[in-house]
Amino acid sequence: MTQKILAAHAGLPNVKAGQLIEASLDLCLGNDITAPVAINEFERCGGCSVFDKSRVALVMDHFTPNKDIKAAQQVKRVREFAGKHDIENYFDVGRMGVEHAILPEQGLVGPGDCVIGADSHTCTYGALGAFSTGVGSTDLATAMATGKAWFKVPSAIKVELTGRLPKYVTGKDVILHLIGMIGVDGALYKSLEFAGDGVASLSMDDRLCIANMAIEAGAKNGIFPVDSVTLEYVSGRFRREVRVFEADSDAEYERVITIELSSLRPTVAFPHLPENTRTIDECGGQVKIDQVVIGSCTNGRLEDMRAAAEILKGRKVAKGVRCIIIPATQQVWLDSMREGLFEIFIEAGAAVSTPTCGPCLGGHMGILAAGERAVSTTNRNFVGRMGHVDSEVYLASPYVAAASAVTGYITDPASL
Repeated sequence: MTQKILAAHAGLPNVKAGQLIEASLDLCLGNDITAPVAINEFERCGGCSVFDKSRVALVMDHFTPNKDIKAAQQVKRVREFAGKHDIENYFDVGRMGVEHAILPEQGLVGPGDCVIGADSHTCTYGALGAFSTGVGSTDLATAMATGKAWFKVPSAIKVELTGRLPKYVTGKDVILHLIGMIGVDGALYKSLEFAGDGVASLSMDDRLCIANMAIEAGAKNGIFPVDSVTLEYVSGRFRREVRVFEADSDAEYERVITIELSSLRPTVAFPHLPENTRTIDECGGQVKIDQVVIGSCTNGRLEDMRAAAEILKGRKVAKGVRCIIIPATQQVWLDSMREGLFEIFIEAGAAVSTPTCGPCLGGHMGILAAGERAVSTTNRNFVGRMGHVDSEVYLASPYVAAASAVTGYITDPASL
């Protein structure tokens, strides 16, 4: 699929793994950390205008609402650039959301697209059948000016999904299981292409989570086939023509990995790498925690909020545990409020935040002190990722995170 999308955007009949190409872009993305650097380079190189004001997205999400003077200066730089160039898709406080949640939600990315973003988790949009990948800020600068980017065409690994997920097992568990199998460099600069009858049973939120974390296996991108779930999601939402690309029946893959979804268990990534995975049965209820974070571009969507509420309803957050819940967009926030989920969270003793990346990258809204442990639905658990270098982050699904908030230990949601 990836090679077909890249060939189409490069104006070539076909491409091969390892080939260097220049491709036209459907969208390019920057945030409040990476866009200021790109803007500086754009202006240093003499950029006078962006290639298309409707195909540049600037999302202020990492440190917003601004946590300090430096963050405010960063956002001001981008805000002024967006105003100067009349950027249509500028998202800030009050209209904002975590970038990789808000772009699909707003219909800015869709099937057949070629998208780059100056953020490593731009690979999220592969859930919609797009080629999307993260780049550096200088690549974003040239993309904003020209609407093009160069790529080395990746080879592909096929991940064959069969069966259906059992109760309390989600897309987060699928991708953590896969990363645990192949390691954080197991798909280095390769395309992870998900296929098989099991795909149909996965919700769009599951797929967005899985594609988001393809980079945690080193992949250039992750991509799903366009099916009825995809088409239903983009209907009335996606602003451009839907273009469906399918892998040929004789497509070449470096490797084929089969995952039987029904055999999976809730999975947790222990510090300090996403590959350090254990099933919930191996956690033993011995890991005492101080904080739970439910949100991010991985698991801050409505389905994730509902999962957390299902566990927290009628229960209380354990004494000594801080539970922070962050809907990923204003729309998710509104929907959660209207469904009564916030009442469940507040009565359980959790805190609800405005949309932000916040604690995921140690930004704000939940920084860890030395010696503290957090269960988080985010996508990285590197040393110091959420605060002090002597803190620990355990990656898990919203079900496991909410259950752990109730007990104060990493907990199987089925045990409550």
